[in-house]
Amino acid sequence: MNRIGLFVAGVLIVLMILSSTLFIVDQKHVGVVYALGEIKEVIAEPGLKTKLPPPFQNVVFLDKRIQTLDSPENRAIFTAEKKSLVIDWLAKWRIAEPRQFIRNNGTDFRNLDSRLSPVVQAAFNEEITKRTVRGVLSDERDKIMQDVRNRLLDEAKSFGIEIVDVRIKRVDFVADITDAVYRRMQSERQQVANELRSQGAAERERIRADADRQREVIIAEAYRDAQKIKGEGDSKATALYADAFGRDPQFAHFYRSLEAYRASFRNRSDVMVIDPSSEFFKAMRGAPPAAPARR
Repeated sequence: MNRIGLFVAGVLIVLMILSSTLFIVDQKHVGVVYALGEIKEVIAEPGLKTKLPPPFQNVVFLDKRIQTLDSPENRAIFTAEKKSLVIDWLAKWRIAEPRQFIRNNGTDFRNLDSRLSPVVQAAFNEEITKRTVRGVLSDERDKIMQDVRNRLLDEAKSFGIEIVDVRIKRVDFVADITDAVYRRMQSERQQVANELRSQGAAERERIRADADRQREVIIAEAYRDAQKIKGEGDSKATALYADAFGRDPQFAHFYRSLEAYRASFRNRSDVMVIDPSSEFFKAMRGAPPAAPARR
């Protein structure tokens, strides 16, 4: 049994040693084989590979896919007009020379980000300071990105990487300038609003004055027509009264007496002190019977 156990243990040790000599490089990575701390081999082709067991050799994998480096926050850059802009950018890169990359940055990508970010920022500074705000915002934006990428090509070789692309994500004024621009825009909009309100008030007064004028004209014309109609009616009534009174003077006298009574006794509280035998009450006393007509 001791021999069988020793045999099994030996087989297991051999298998462990053999397994430590095998490794797989996939399509996303580059395999870097170290021999006693020195780079022995760089393997870019995917597949099953072999090496010596540790500690003689070990392997480190580096991601060979395209990586993204983002700009630091709130870094202001001055334009040719001395206007301060905040540029948000990104840089796309990937490993081109694994040996050079490891010599300069090790195997941690964060080391490269901390060293590459100032270089990209400096390239943007150089290009932005040559151009105006309008050029940065629209006219020369593509040219800026291309020039920054061209500046970084030689710098990238020392890092063992390749710059794939450089892009400007956002361009904005710094906070103080942004607030001033917003205040100026607000003031301009307020001025336009006040002007429109003034124009509206003036138009309202014009319409109101025109309506009042038309109202006065309509009322005056209506009063004129009413007085004209009333005058015509009074004229016809007077003519009718004159004709009727001319035919019967006695009836006319009686009618005028009734009108006088109506005007005098309009209210129940009216009091008059008059001699009943006066001419005023003649109509109330009644007229003497008319004499018979002669044949």
